[in-house]
Amino acid sequence: MRFKKVYVEITNRCNFNCSFCCPSDREKRFVSPEDFSAILFSIKPYTDYIYLHVLGEPLLHPQLELLLREAHTQGFHVNLTTNGSLLQRRRDLLLRSSIRQFNISLHDAEENIPQTQWQSYLQDVFTFANDKSSDSYFSLRLWNRVDESVSYFNRMCVSYMSDFWGVDMSDAFSARNKKLSDHIFFQNAARFSWPGEKKLQIRKRTCYGMRDHVAVLVDGTVVPCCLDANGALALGNVFKQRFSDIIASDRAQKLLDGFRRGEAVEPLCADCGFFVGV
Repeated sequence: MRFKKVYVEITNRCNFNCSFCCPSDREKRFVSPEDFSAILFSIKPYTDYIYLHVLGEPLLHPQLELLLREAHTQGFHVNLTTNGSLLQRRRDLLLRSSIRQFNISLHDAEENIPQTQWQSYLQDVFTFANDKSSDSYFSLRLWNRVDESVSYFNRMCVSYMSDFWGVDMSDAFSARNKKLSDHIFFQNAARFSWPGEKKLQIRKRTCYGMRDHVAVLVDGTVVPCCLDANGALALGNVFKQRFSDIIASDRAQKLLDGFRRGEAVEPLCADCGFFVGV
């Protein structure tokens, strides 16, 4: 079995406190370079792409340069998800690092950055995207489309994109993706509910968890997808078991077989609001 990507959480610490983020009481920590190397070594036979994302802000990691260097040494294509607030602080490192794609959650700024600083925040994000886009892709995200409380913020973001890149954004919210420049795209979507946030219990559904991706939390716990942010569906731990044994476990295979036939066999999956239907 090979995965299109594996999410690797290098920290569950964050400098933002978003109301829509998954609440978690896991111990806050940073992965050590040694443990990160071990994680990569364990998953290397199963993917070429890692995503530095589950919970937390990866740009907070004090040894990020060592982690990016190790990922490059082991031959991984690195994708990074960030709230964008630390791009300027880590600018020199990021510009010289090999990173396939940046996913920047613009919607995080609305409730974490004072309104008087919104424009300077966007200026920093957009300028960095322009400067790095020759060798990286960018997805600028507003994943709060149906939330009327932030409609002003959304319109302001789109208006500034239009001014910055000289692109007609009148149709910005009528499609999920819009190209802004070479390698730079605007992506919008509705806010989703985390597993367990709502009592959905929709059993007839499928998912890409265990089919094209899995996630490794900062303590080495392997879970089926990046939305299992609290390790409720823990399949094993890469520091205690071989990754091959973890993904071949009974629980992992039952979950995978269920999704293949359009059924959520785990209650947590039936309560997830990210992917509904078959």
